[in-house]
Amino acid sequence: MKNITRTFACAAALFALVGAPAHAQEVKAGDLVITQVWSRATPTGAKVAGGYLTIENKGAAPDRLISGSGDFAGKVEIHEMAMNNGVMTMRPLDKGLPIEPGKTVKLAPGGYHLMLMDLKGPLKQGDKVPLTLEFEKAGKVTLSLDVQAVGAQAPAGEMKHDHSGTKK
Repeated sequence: MKNITRTFACAAALFALVGAPAHAQEVKAGDLVITQVWSRATPTGAKVAGGYLTIENKGAAPDRLISGSGDFAGKVEIHEMAMNNGVMTMRPLDKGLPIEPGKTVKLAPGGYHLMLMDLKGPLKQGDKVPLTLEFEKAGKVTLSLDVQAVGAQAPAGEMKHDHSGTKK
């Protein structure tokens, strides 16, 4: 009986260490719910990276993402990428990014994103990098960028779909 109890205790301890799959971070700030906060690993010497996340406004009033900061970067800006006459352009959103009531805004590769500049060191896959975002109404929110592989197109666990409906 002692061996069975010991076996279960060891199994429970191992499960606690390894655990179930990690659940994606969800941070609430006022009427905003922020999820899927991630970045890509960078090569040594890289001075810029992108930050990505999803912001849902569950309230009745608009809010605005106005700035970001983190000890790992000299500067964090909110940027937009867009196609203009067949040319990909990128520009900072000096007035911030509006988050309309009842809407979800996704910051992702190829669109809205955080531009993480003057990196103080490489972002390494598996790291969780503290980041503070500031919203016009919801105020300052601290969360962590989950650093994915170089070239990742989505946060870990998110499936990509093509137009035929098959998973990639």
